[in-house]
Amino acid sequence: MILIGVILLVIGFVTGVAILWTIGLILAVIGAILWIMGAMGHAVAGRRHYY
Repeated sequence: MILIGVILLVIGFVTGVAILWTIGLILAVIGAILWIMGAMGHAVAGRRHYY
């Protein structure tokens, strides 16, 4: 999810499409939160790791 978010950030920045940049930022933040929670040992939605 983080990788998709970063790709959308780059595409949105290069092309000037603000909605892609916004969606990319949201996906990157959500992915980082899930990654941190999984690394801390918290099971999120029944899964311990999100890869």
